[in-house]
Amino acid sequence: MKTFTIPTAATVSPANQAIFENLQQGLGMVPNLYATLAHSEHALGNYLTLQNGKSSLNAKEREVINLVVSQVNACAYCLAAHTVIGGMVGFTPEQIIAIRKGGAPFDAKLDALARLVKSATERRGHAEPALTEAFFAAGYTEGHLVDAVMVIGDKIITNYLHALTQVPVDFPAAPAL
Repeated sequence: MKTFTIPTAATVSPANQAIFENLQQGLGMVPNLYATLAHSEHALGNYLTLQNGKSSLNAKEREVINLVVSQVNACAYCLAAHTVIGGMVGFTPEQIIAIRKGGAPFDAKLDALARLVKSATERRGHAEPALTEAFFAAGYTEGHLVDAVMVIGDKIITNYLHALTQVPVDFPAAPAL
């Protein structure tokens, strides 16, 4: 398999250099998977615009989606990153494990979200109808469903990119299930 190089600020376009500087200031690093997006002139900027776009879902809901999708897609990179971020948004290590398994028994609304996302991801968008009903019964709206699909798509992008490139994970490894 081809070994992918990880671009640096010195090797990317001027537009990507500015993004690298912002990431370095905000995160203290440029994560390897973000740097890999900079092989493209436009992908990193486009991806960050998608990831940071406005949403009807709060940070915890987005992390539920990120963790579930990354687990279904077996993305070691995204599981590592989102385990860290999950902790930052207030989930305990035990809650993160439960979410990765496809549920959130500690919160009925998040549980409905996690179960729907797991089904939708495993079944390529064709979630079990009962799980869609449970999602709406938990208080989510059609707008929430659309925003959930956006986050699923966002995470699939990086899951697939890591699967294809196998760039080194630069976050602490997520615990095995």
